[in-house]
Amino acid sequence: MNYKVNDQGFYGDFGGAFIPEMLYHNLNELKENYLQIIESDEFQKEFKGLLKEYVGRPTPLYFAKRLSEKYNTNVFLKREDLNHTGAHKINNTIGQILLAKRMNKKRIIAETGAGQHGVATATVCALMNLECIIYMGEIDIKRQAPNVARMKMLGAEVRPATSGSKTLKDATNEAIRDWISNPETTYYLIGSVVGPHPYPDMVARFQSIISKEMKAQLIEKTGRDYPDKVIACVGGGSNAAGAFYHYMDNEKVELIAVEADGLGIETDKTAATTQVGTEGIIHGSKTLLMQNSEGQITEPHSISAGLDYPGVGPLHAHLFKSGRGTFIGATDKEALTAAYQITKLEGIIPALESSHALAALEKIEFSSTENIVINLSGRGDKDMETYIKEMDNE
Repeated sequence: MNYKVNDQGFYGDFGGAFIPEMLYHNLNELKENYLQIIESDEFQKEFKGLLKEYVGRPTPLYFAKRLSEKYNTNVFLKREDLNHTGAHKINNTIGQILLAKRMNKKRIIAETGAGQHGVATATVCALMNLECIIYMGEIDIKRQAPNVARMKMLGAEVRPATSGSKTLKDATNEAIRDWISNPETTYYLIGSVVGPHPYPDMVARFQSIISKEMKAQLIEKTGRDYPDKVIACVGGGSNAAGAFYHYMDNEKVELIAVEADGLGIETDKTAATTQVGTEGIIHGSKTLLMQNSEGQITEPHSISAGLDYPGVGPLHAHLFKSGRGTFIGATDKEALTAAYQITKLEGIIPALESSHALAALEKIEFSSTENIVINLSGRGDKDMETYIKEMDNE
């Protein structure tokens, strides 16, 4: 089975471009040009140069000795938290800002949940001297105040989304409305493997640097270029797409995606899309999403702003439906427990999103000879207020 996108922008049954007529020109312009631009030698030279000199890649593949001893297996952490701006998001924004410049776009808009994509977008806009407007849910603005301050310091305008649940879904809605109103001057820099084609494919390609580096690093550390399992958290799913990308066709590698169960999938406070969702269209893409019997999107819940999204990228919907990916969930409490554990065992404070991936260690049986890679997609600076509050409540 093929796990890469086809010419129509579909991964199996999922994907495509379901958009208002006013965006056809923009999207077709992007679709017709993105591969030609990003595969050119000139683009790749600039992209790789910035990843090395500005972002600080390659990120280490760190053998977590104490975690490995606790779970009696070999746990490696792909340290995306050590990137400039503190998460994997910068890999994609570097790629897309170079693309936007080559398409002569002067105004950049983006959506953000946890704020990491917003910070990464504001960062590259400052670097390239481009106008930057970030849409962010009003609730996320409050719970991710340090990242909001960073965006403003970098020169971005942060616009609150005040409708619906006032989180990532609503920020995305506002960004799309802006794009419809300003199609000629504006480039919409999407932060995950969501939205209409070609965005899911494009973001996955930019994030695939994660698994490309893993292959070389695993040869050095284990003697072979693939692990037994790759574990990553999934909201929209860009960090997971990057971690899985070069292993999707290797059936020896189990791909484990961890969604946010929130307060539990038996409650209405969850973001576990593959468990409670059905097929439908959200933000221009056919995928799995949380909706009621009338097709109205239901509100997700997660303690982590970056996983608080009612859908999942079409690539992940395909991996789930085809059985290629193993999808499990972690509750808010399980993610917090995993965060406190890695902090004490390895001296690493992870983002709440990454903590969901770490929570998988308690849910899966491993053999002592297996090599496990967990994508540590971001660092926990932005979540300290939540961590402190939860510690005070214990």
